[in-house]
Amino acid sequence: MAREQRARADRLGVGSCALATGGPEPQRGDERPDERPDERPDERPDDGPYHSAPMTTVLLIRHGLTALTGPVLTGWTPGVPLDERGRAQAAALGDRLRPVPLDALVHSPLERCVETADALLAGRDPAPPRAVDERLGEVHYGEWTGREFKGLVRDPLWRVIQAHPSAVTFPGGESLRAMADRAVAAIRDWNARLGPDATYAVVSHADVIKAIIADALGLHLDGYQRIAVSPASLSAIRYDALRPTVLRVNDVGGDPVDLLGTKKPVRGRRSRTTSGRPG
Repeated sequence: MAREQRARADRLGVGSCALATGGPEPQRGDERPDERPDERPDERPDDGPYHSAPMTTVLLIRHGLTALTGPVLTGWTPGVPLDERGRAQAAALGDRLRPVPLDALVHSPLERCVETADALLAGRDPAPPRAVDERLGEVHYGEWTGREFKGLVRDPLWRVIQAHPSAVTFPGGESLRAMADRAVAAIRDWNARLGPDATYAVVSHADVIKAIIADALGLHLDGYQRIAVSPASLSAIRYDALRPTVLRVNDVGGDPVDLLGTKKPVRGRRSRTTSGRPG
């Protein structure tokens, strides 16, 4: 019985000491440390996660640069399109991702995200279904919207945003906790709607994407400022029945080949997809 419990714990990625066996963990004797007694060599995981169940892959894409990106907290300010740099960024990312089949593209309603989504879909024939989801829109910054960062950084609230964002509600606006809750709920809803083995893209904003990544990593919202999300960057998360796996964060270049292998491999063959491969 103890052997069966230990083998089950190994498959789930937890130590057998976490199971109530009523005594110390048995010794493995002469077994090789890299070999599990209940697995044949051709069934052991490769360098990446073992794809034993259907998975949904989400490609999180921040919009490209605008003329206000950097100096001004744009928020929900209308009429802020991509500038020439941002259009070039979005077109280049669309070219990189064209080999990756998409089952859908979901985006924020703000113009800079709409234009980034347009560029991502250019050249795809047929184009995947497309939807707008306001839950993936920018934080409602309230009275901070449209203000320059050089003034905002002197506000006492700025230090709280950096150190304890879960406690922040913007004056006349939204709390960062509410933003994170709606963004994560949107991803879970789309995962359920599109189903296992789907791959879809989400075009959104830096704070929104950081909150989604933090949730996938099991981080408290107070840790999300440790994550960087650049304009036109790609982050990727794969969701299965057990847990999310973060594949990429803030990727601004590289071959997306690891995003192609979303199906489970034939038993006895190794998957070509590894989450540890540099992007």
